[in-house]
Amino acid sequence: MGLHAVVVGAGIGGLAAAVGLQRTGWEVTVVDRASVLADEGAGISLAANGIRALDALGVGAAVRAAGRGQYTGGTRTPRGSWLARMDGAALERALGSPIVGIPRAELHRLLRAALRPGTLRTGVTVTRATTLPGGARARVEYEAADGPGAAAEGGCAEADLVVAADGIGSRLRTALFPAHPGPVHSGSTVLRAVTDRPLDLRTDFEITWGRGAEFGHIAFADGRAEWHAVLNAPAGVRHADPLAVLRRRFAHWHAPIPELLAATRPEAVLHHDVGELATPLPSFVSGRVVLLGDAAHAMTPNLGQGACQALEDAVVLAAELEGAADGGGIDTALARYDGVRRPRTTAVAAAARQAGRMGQQLSHPLAVPLRDALMRLAPSGLAVRAILRHAAWTPPLTRGFAGE
Repeated sequence: MGLHAVVVGAGIGGLAAAVGLQRTGWEVTVVDRASVLADEGAGISLAANGIRALDALGVGAAVRAAGRGQYTGGTRTPRGSWLARMDGAALERALGSPIVGIPRAELHRLLRAALRPGTLRTGVTVTRATTLPGGARARVEYEAADGPGAAAEGGCAEADLVVAADGIGSRLRTALFPAHPGPVHSGSTVLRAVTDRPLDLRTDFEITWGRGAEFGHIAFADGRAEWHAVLNAPAGVRHADPLAVLRRRFAHWHAPIPELLAATRPEAVLHHDVGELATPLPSFVSGRVVLLGDAAHAMTPNLGQGACQALEDAVVLAAELEGAADGGGIDTALARYDGVRRPRTTAVAAAARQAGRMGQQLSHPLAVPLRDALMRLAPSGLAVRAILRHAAWTPPLTRGFAGE
């Protein structure tokens, strides 16, 4: 038998890690506490680094086919005037791929389809992951899950590696790093949905900045669209009818914002507070447990890099672990992963936080028009260069990834 990894969490990062590890020779089990994977999250934009990571995992072509390239759009004011235009063609020339918009449910489906049959187990709540004495193995403890389809009755299992991809509220991270303050509220809350029907949209992607508010949309290949509304708000604020609240809040913003809201069913609206790991972790590795994605570096969505960084994590982890044949090999590979990924994700998270403060979160009545004026005066290539700074990433070439 080969080396075995247990991946905790069947989100984008966990599924990608499992695909990568299987392609580089590992046996993998993915467990998720949900009995039924709902694939919530509406839609997602994937920059070139995320698409390149998916290429390395063998699913990039399928994602491109299912998604829609973002060539047109940009940033606007509530009245509709342009602050900055998107040049998707320039990005594609520079990076080999435009930004791609795709429903999250479709991305999850494509990643699951790339796994070997029997890899995924749902209804498994992992409560603890520890490195066994000697350091060469890890133990996963799990408990019974509630609800239809629950698969676990409680117990434990051993593996050569545990990948903690259990999200921003990671139980495993809390247990491994009890002194870390954990996630904090960013000061923003986000409501989002996918329209119930296609719309005649003139752009592929837009965001609009008001005072302490952002509204954006991503057009999908089938004509529907994902929209999101981000507002400055304390954590925990919820509304009995969130769609009605948004229709009032954005009633006088430019088209197609009212049309997007009108094309949405009230029950389709998702509402989540925006959290982040504002304090970087001291390490992404503890013995034979490695953290990945939001469990390691949850960031605000202002650069659209959260999922892309998780995909990068998955590819780098699999590349470093390819061919590891003994305990020393695995430990060295994990140390390299930490050394590569922690500095990059820390920098991207800091840049996303700053982008939010200067963008959606900015609310001072004098600061907002000043920002808008500076954006209009900025050279046309500045936005492209800003995206290139984070999206210009190349996957490591390994035997498992060769030819993709």
